[in-house]
Amino acid sequence: MDIKLQIALDDIDLESALEVVKQIEDVVDIIEIGTPFMMLYGMKAVETFKTNFPQKLVLCDAKIMDAGKLESKLTFDYGADIVTVLGVTDDLTIIDVVKEAHANNKQVMVDMICVENLKERIETIEELGVDIIAVHTGVDQQASGRTPLDDLKEMKKYAKKSQVAVAGGLNQNNIKDYLEYNPDIVIVGGGILGSENPVLAAKTINKILKGE
Repeated sequence: MDIKLQIALDDIDLESALEVVKQIEDVVDIIEIGTPFMMLYGMKAVETFKTNFPQKLVLCDAKIMDAGKLESKLTFDYGADIVTVLGVTDDLTIIDVVKEAHANNKQVMVDMICVENLKERIETIEELGVDIIAVHTGVDQQASGRTPLDDLKEMKKYAKKSQVAVAGGLNQNNIKDYLEYNPDIVIVGGGILGSENPVLAAKTINKILKGE
């Protein structure tokens, strides 16, 4: 199974992020402009990474909650290939994001953070034509001891049409636990950038994903 590795750029400055990605671009499939990173640098961050890494997919973690057409178009205009919209938002917002994305040959990832009834919500969201559904255990939830593993198990039971991504505390020591449930995309942020050797961590995770 070809599992994609997504590097999440969150708590890092632009110059350092560029340097790290240059060293690991051969083992990363998707570059995520994380929400804190986007809040700090705006669409400049999206544009900068798409310009420097044109062959890579760039995801803007905009976590859209309203104004789906306007906000998604903004990210696409600056080079994003994928944009995130929150699963807890109104269906009309998701519909507008999907329309805008697909009109521009782009993709939509629905972030399921804080969605309570995964089965029902996944069924509805897939009918709206989204491309990727992401299990996401936020850092505040992680601090209380929660992990995305149980949600991933449940999501894989119900997702029939979309790719499934998983995020929330993944690293080289626990990633094999998640691979048992065959996610399409694994999202790693601190597990790479917060390690003593980010390049080695990224390459180690890539080898695990390839079964080496």
